[in-house]
Amino acid sequence: MSKRYLAAAAVAAATLLAVSMPANAAPGQALKLRNGLTLYIPIKWRVYGMGTDAVQIVTGKCAKPQGWGTPECDAFYVFGPKYIKHGREWFSPYTGKDPFYTASDVQPCPVNKKWGERIGPKVTRGLRQVGAGHKAAYNAWQSTCASYSSTKVLARFTQREWYLPKSKILVVDQWNTPGLADTLENADWS
Repeated sequence: MSKRYLAAAAVAAATLLAVSMPANAAPGQALKLRNGLTLYIPIKWRVYGMGTDAVQIVTGKCAKPQGWGTPECDAFYVFGPKYIKHGREWFSPYTGKDPFYTASDVQPCPVNKKWGERIGPKVTRGLRQVGAGHKAAYNAWQSTCASYSSTKVLARFTQREWYLPKSKILVVDQWNTPGLADTLENADWS
């Protein structure tokens, strides 16, 4: 082969790669979860197991990952049957009709541990793809944070939930994690 042909082929291959990969694409890692679900997440995201039923994926700033409800910790969570069983204020199972909330008292606000959170009302409901052949019940709950001594709203956030009842998987995100919806949509099942 001539050097000219090889140079042209290299330019064509580089152009093809540049066109087919998004500008923000980063190296990824495979995160194998329950019931054959695999997510492909950025290497910079850190994974913490909280037993076989819960995984915390830290996507940004977090001083001390401690599992569900860790305030001031950019993260989302993947839960299994144990958490789903107590996901409605610890008294009854999560079904998606009410927000995922594992306590009957006021929990710390995700963005500031000195404030309390209030989850709801629902703002979006529907189905979202989680890998090929799997649709999740999707709920987004408009939520607020206030000081424990007043009802004045100090911060707002949306709690997003993807629920796969047959697979017994619930994904909960309080940080509007960039790329999470695409990560779930492009998941694999084995």
